[in-house]
Amino acid sequence: MPVALVTGITGQDGSYLAELLLMKGYRVIGAVRDTGNAKDLLTSSLKNSVELIAWDMLDQHRMVEVLTEYRPAEIYNFAAYSSGVGMFDDPIGMCEVNGLAVTRILEAIRKVNANIRFCQASSREVFGEAIESPQTESTPTNPRSPYGAAKLYADSMIRVYRQHYGVFACSAVLYNHESPRRGLEFVTRKITHEAAKIKLGLVKKLYLGNIDAKRDWGYAGDYVQAMWLMLQQEQADDYVIATGKAHSVRELCEVAFSRLGLDYRNYVVEDAAAFRPVEPALLVGCVDKAKSKLAWNSEVGFKELVYMMVDADLCLLSDKNLKGNKVNGDV
Repeated sequence: MPVALVTGITGQDGSYLAELLLMKGYRVIGAVRDTGNAKDLLTSSLKNSVELIAWDMLDQHRMVEVLTEYRPAEIYNFAAYSSGVGMFDDPIGMCEVNGLAVTRILEAIRKVNANIRFCQASSREVFGEAIESPQTESTPTNPRSPYGAAKLYADSMIRVYRQHYGVFACSAVLYNHESPRRGLEFVTRKITHEAAKIKLGLVKKLYLGNIDAKRDWGYAGDYVQAMWLMLQQEQADDYVIATGKAHSVRELCEVAFSRLGLDYRNYVVEDAAAFRPVEPALLVGCVDKAKSKLAWNSEVGFKELVYMMVDADLCLLSDKNLKGNKVNGDV
């Protein structure tokens, strides 16, 4: 039974990857800061299926201990400060966790067992103010946030360890990827969640920033499949993981509200205060390399993804509303 270590296992990507690995027969180790708290955050499918261990992204000695004890064949790193509105918050902490901590993992791999295969969840934000569209693996990088700069540093160190030390290390340059497990701080989940609340009569309006901003949105479950495939290749390499198609926030609103039989124009209000400090240029990924070398493609389309998220939020909120009414004696 191969052993895989997954950091950030309680998050969207970590949970989908853990489910995939379990299905493929792996023993899955979830590396977390607080094992007690993390168990409560695991999805129901993982609670009794994965092992949780204490892990500190700033403690290389502890990393070496963990790798020595558990001897993973593969490591997937999802632990990071979030993107979105938080890309400019706490630059020092972000560089420590999103950048330098990746070097600590690489160095721990080199010391314990250079045959361990490593996959880093990188980001489209390394391209920042992109000079071409769509972006490929050879597009010049130009981050314009602490988040993007930290991710780029991690990518650079992965190439150093791959070329100089022979470590099997890869960067998955992930474009926006969503699911019903996405946090409410992300615009996609905010839209589907608030649309469901409006349908249920819990709120009346949804306030957003620039609804004409465009993103390359895919399904998180598809993207973690690509990351697993990256570690099954003969040679380590970096890949852009995206859909290659851009959609506007306006389109997302239209699809989400129409799923509920509503017209988004009656409920969505643009709020200048909600605009990002710096709105990214159009970032769309070219996935030709992933298609040809990994035989990978995104399976879940844009409309199907939005429908999935709306349905999940409507179910979630309906259950909460029903339970709340029962508590109040209304049902």
